[in-house]
Amino acid sequence: MKHIIMSILAIAMPLLAISDNTNNSDMQSSQQWDKVFPLSENVNHRKVEFKNQYGITLVGDLYKPTGASNGMAIAVCGPFGASKEQSSGLYAMKMAERGFIACAFDPSFTGESGGEPRATASPDINTEDFLAAVDFLSGLDDVDEEKIGIIGICGWGGIALNAAAADPRIKATVASTMYDMCRVTGNGYYDESDNEAARYELRKAMASERGKALRSGKLTQGGGVVDPLPQDAPQFVKDYYDYYKTGRGYHPRSGNSNGGWHTFGIQAYANARFLYYINEIRTAVLIMHGENAHSRYFGENAYMYMVEGKAPGYGFVGKPNPVPENKQLLIIPGASHCELYDGGYSELEGKGHAKNCIPWATLEDFFKMNLQ
Repeated sequence: MKHIIMSILAIAMPLLAISDNTNNSDMQSSQQWDKVFPLSENVNHRKVEFKNQYGITLVGDLYKPTGASNGMAIAVCGPFGASKEQSSGLYAMKMAERGFIACAFDPSFTGESGGEPRATASPDINTEDFLAAVDFLSGLDDVDEEKIGIIGICGWGGIALNAAAADPRIKATVASTMYDMCRVTGNGYYDESDNEAARYELRKAMASERGKALRSGKLTQGGGVVDPLPQDAPQFVKDYYDYYKTGRGYHPRSGNSNGGWHTFGIQAYANARFLYYINEIRTAVLIMHGENAHSRYFGENAYMYMVEGKAPGYGFVGKPNPVPENKQLLIIPGASHCELYDGGYSELEGKGHAKNCIPWATLEDFFKMNLQ
């Protein structure tokens, strides 16, 4: 079971694909449609590039409605370890169908975006990636810079909240099926490792991996979604496998679908707590989770802290939110964690009928009401 839990932690974090050439392919080769979902006939698509303040070039897919847009724009990222060809691209395209200009992007060190070394992550740089996407959208001629929102999926749901706390230009935020990456990395699932001794063992393991890398001159990958799938794997691990490792969601540039990221690539996340100020977010926030999601507690606790200034799993107490009336928690009946990646299906590998667990109309109403 221990190797399964380690794989679970890897799934939740930024897993990079198996080589630099695979992850950062040239723009010419990636102009072709290569998503895990079909392109809507009501949407135009093109590849875009922009830099963050660290000089890293981020690559995104820009989706626009074929008809008139409403001047509102949304930046989308996640899940952690996925690529923009998967869930974030689907969210962006679906919002474009509803009149929004939407950009799904690969974060630093992942997919087609730049940054060295590959297969790594940073709480600071990843938050900056979202802010850089807002910069990019605000510079488009057909976007009203006062009407920009963001969507973060899975681990990027927590980063989206962190970005919203940092930047009041973000007028509306959706955190879908969110993870609190700092909490799960430092405390383990359900805070079962929330003690000094467990964190010390993790720190020793990370230090050992750094030593190996120094001596060998290369980074070792930690592995993506566990494969082959153990018969005794928890249901949510089976759900991850069904999305990332089958035709339903597999993509060659997705770390979760392939070899994962290097063994100490999320070291900084384990020693950070980046949702400290979400109780001060004045702009609108919708936290959306499935009723049956193993990760549901992340969203519920984040919502509680954001509104009340205190919650389980938060080792700090703040003041209640000054603007609680525009904060929402939506629990979707019957939905699991991965069913909010693409809506879910009645059978494995994306077969059977679509379950349509993602409430697109609700997202449309939320953004239109709060970006007007």
